[in-house]
Amino acid sequence: MTEESKQTEKKTLTLSLKPDAKKSSDSEQVRQSFSHGRSKTVAVEVKRKRVHPGDSRSQGGAGSKGQSGRLTEGELGARMRALQEAMKNQSQNATEQEEAIRRAEETRKKLEEERIRVFGEERLAQEEKDKQVAREKEKQVAPAPKQSKPEPRAPQQAAPQIELPPAKETSESHRPSQKQHPRPIDEDDEEEAGKKRAAAKVVEAKKLVPTSPRRDGEAPRKLNRNVISRALSGDEERSRSMAALKRARQKQKYAGQAAADTIKIVREVIIPEFITVGELANRMAIRSGDVVKSLMKLGMMVTINQSIDADTAELICTEFGHTPKRVSEADVETGLKGIEDKTTDLLPRAPVVTVMGHVDHGKTSLLDALRKTNVVSGEAGGITQHIGAYQVQLPQGKKITFIDTPGHAAFTEMRARGANVTDIVILVVAADDGIMEQTKEAINHAKAAGVPIIVAVNKIDKPDANPERVRSELLNSGIVTEEFGGDVMCVEVSAKMGLNLDKLEEAILLQAEVLELQANPNRSAEGVVVEAKVDRGRGTVATILIQRGTLQVGDIFVAGTEMGRVRALINDQGHKIDIATPAMPVEILGFNGVPSAGDEFFVVETEARAREVAEFRSRRERDARAVASVRSSMEQMMSRIAAGEAKELGVVIKTDVQGSLEAIAQSLGKLSTEEVGVRVLHAAVGGINESDIVLARASGGVVIGFNVRANPQARDLARRDGVDIRYYSIIYDVIDDIKAAMSGLLSPTLRERYLGSAEIREVFINSKVGKVAGCYITEGMVRRGAKVRLLRDNVVIHEGTLKTLRRFKDEVREVKESYECGMAFENYNDIRQGDIIECFEIESVARQL
Repeated sequence: MTEESKQTEKKTLTLSLKPDAKKSSDSEQVRQSFSHGRSKTVAVEVKRKRVHPGDSRSQGGAGSKGQSGRLTEGELGARMRALQEAMKNQSQNATEQEEAIRRAEETRKKLEEERIRVFGEERLAQEEKDKQVAREKEKQVAPAPKQSKPEPRAPQQAAPQIELPPAKETSESHRPSQKQHPRPIDEDDEEEAGKKRAAAKVVEAKKLVPTSPRRDGEAPRKLNRNVISRALSGDEERSRSMAALKRARQKQKYAGQAAADTIKIVREVIIPEFITVGELANRMAIRSGDVVKSLMKLGMMVTINQSIDADTAELICTEFGHTPKRVSEADVETGLKGIEDKTTDLLPRAPVVTVMGHVDHGKTSLLDALRKTNVVSGEAGGITQHIGAYQVQLPQGKKITFIDTPGHAAFTEMRARGANVTDIVILVVAADDGIMEQTKEAINHAKAAGVPIIVAVNKIDKPDANPERVRSELLNSGIVTEEFGGDVMCVEVSAKMGLNLDKLEEAILLQAEVLELQANPNRSAEGVVVEAKVDRGRGTVATILIQRGTLQVGDIFVAGTEMGRVRALINDQGHKIDIATPAMPVEILGFNGVPSAGDEFFVVETEARAREVAEFRSRRERDARAVASVRSSMEQMMSRIAAGEAKELGVVIKTDVQGSLEAIAQSLGKLSTEEVGVRVLHAAVGGINESDIVLARASGGVVIGFNVRANPQARDLARRDGVDIRYYSIIYDVIDDIKAAMSGLLSPTLRERYLGSAEIREVFINSKVGKVAGCYITEGMVRRGAKVRLLRDNVVIHEGTLKTLRRFKDEVREVKESYECGMAFENYNDIRQGDIIECFEIESVARQL
């Protein structure tokens, strides 16, 4: 056979009965045919249909052959068991229903008692009266119930009036057939169902919970009562849901809160010395934007993170209607100085003498002669540029502490600081020079400090020395010496020759005895910072003058915004010591930063106290700088923006000591004018590092190193970025160079230089050039490319440049006096015979400060 014939003869899957199979009552044999001629015989079980004796259709039917119509003994037992179980379940359901009714009644009673407690007896009586009227109306409207016939068949069904669920059938034989029809319902069954539905409504009515009256302004609704007639009538008034009641209560609650929030609350706002705008707004419970607007109305352009002073904060607080309360954070400094010393605890101490005077009058030379040292040889340029502190041991065993101050005009702060910590001032005046500017300034500092003055007339060994002239000039400054009947001692000395130094020492000791200088050494040390610097290998080194108490190694101290622990004490001769007594200058190692010269020095008990004080002072200084930066008004800011002409020279200053830093910064600040100024980008003590170069490069400034040098990395970076580093050791050179650099920033002065004049004798017309003036040079010369001015009847009518300058047919560069030439103007042809032409040039002249 071919493949196509095989496919055409394929048989489909069929199911057929074997004709010769033996048929039984329970199973039959069926043959199954498959493709490719395969077949299989399987047994099929056939279930008989269940026939009920009462079914009329089953009588005489095919399925009832051989059945007698009686139940077997097994079926009857199963039915009895199912009936007993159904009756048991019915009794249990009835018991549970009664228990539920009892619980509902108890709940209703509790709710009724709660309702009486809440709403009161008077309102309850009114509600009961309204319900009684409603009951009477319902009795009149409600129809009379029908008379029901008793049921003899099932007397137990009339006992419970609650519809019960049908009992489950446990046997398969009791399941109704799908073809079985339900039993027809007669009138008695309909009445019984109505009674059951009414009983169920009574149960549901008992479960109703009385609700509270409405809270949204409506009249109180009637409470639900367990009335059968109302439940049966079905026209019960529908009440609000619990969710709606909750929403109404929340709405009323939030409305009350919003009304309370609209009431303005007057607060007592605590205002410290400095406070940020955001913090002030938080303390007043006001938006930060409103506070910023108020400050802008006052002319202060600030943000919420910037600080304002207490006066401005108090003004803003009063404007918003709050009560300001000023407090001070300086309480952390309370008790820092300690208690006053008793008279019995005081002991004599050495006098502190400050040497002041004009530059190059011999102050340091005089100290070298007293100390038998040569400090002046180590000073750059032979002038003192640092403040120094020394202690001299006299032959008679007494000590004198000397403080040397620079005499240059830039070191005003140093001299003032020296006068504030001293007991006696020695005013050094050169006998051949007399009273100078810095001498007068030193006298004013001494008078302001209220300390006695001893005049030392130095350089009396010079031929042109005139001490009498010095005494006479001192009278003009209010200094009357003993020779003229005053109380100021005057000693003529020579530091170079060593003349009368013993007389000067006697005068100092005599003045100290008059002052009766005393101090208590048995207490915590207190002093003042004379000078501070950064030393390589040792870190920050500060010179401290102990005023009272005793300082020891290991003491915890605070000085200004810095703190630390004493690691080493070094005297003025470079020797390490263990303790420092009053009136002794010492160098201290152990600072965590460079303090400012003039800061007070205190020894505290614990490191935590020192850190607290240092942080408070740092924060106060930072806030003060921030406040100072925002004090400018809006008008000033707008004027600076509109001008746009002011130029600044940025400088980064690095010095060896704090005093020199102050002097240089102050001197450079005095050089500023309205057109050009100096802006100090950064000023610190120590060597020049990479960060200084980066800062100078970003601002286009220069780096000034005073007695310090840059490290190799900084030098390479400056060379690569083209940053100018200038090293100095004399303050005069710093001021002169910066002044020259600032002069270069000034706009040059434009000056007109007259060249000559010419008279127009004839006017010619050229087709290519236009009108050409035939001129005669009457004075000076006329140069091509110069500025020209056309005058007619001595009135300037045009100012411009020359277009051409010819001598005969040739273009020439210039024409001198008494020669004739031809000239034409650039973009101007209104020239006439007799006009005068002036020729001039504009030259720029560099300005100097």
